[in-house]
Amino acid sequence: MKNVLIAIVFTLLVLVIIFTVYIYSGSFDPSQIKHHKPLTEKIIGITMEHSINKRIKGIVVPNLQDTSLFTVGLSHYNEMCVVCHGGPGVEPSELAKGLYPEPPVLYKSEDMPKPDEAFWIIKNGIKMTGMPAFAPTHEDKEIWAITAFMLYKMNSLTSVEYQEMVKKAPEHGM
Repeated sequence: MKNVLIAIVFTLLVLVIIFTVYIYSGSFDPSQIKHHKPLTEKIIGITMEHSINKRIKGIVVPNLQDTSLFTVGLSHYNEMCVVCHGGPGVEPSELAKGLYPEPPVLYKSEDMPKPDEAFWIIKNGIKMTGMPAFAPTHEDKEIWAITAFMLYKMNSLTSVEYQEMVKKAPEHGM
């Protein structure tokens, strides 16, 4: 038993030394241009999926088919989201192309999040990406409106319909 304990302590000590050398060596490339290795991307993806799923428990999704939400959601989406995620007839900006991970082009996506997941991401943001948290500046009802527009209206719009809705939408969605 004593030998097993010594082996465990020795292994942990070696790992601490290896991680310390790595951290202080400057070997990690923090550049947005150089992507993670596939194993790292897989670990980050699994970790994020499980972390978000743990945090969305208890979120009650309102009726997102309420068409009154779409105009409010569009106004906020067009003001803050379209620059990175694009919209019908609106490509993401140059800024979005320099982010890593690159933001998903939502209006073209067939892999949309569930409503509670989308709400949580919009509200809380995602660390070490370009996705900001809207909670400091938006009430839940506005975040639900963005969620409703993004999930239930945006992908059914043509570029002309999208631009017409933008022209008619009130500033800041309210």
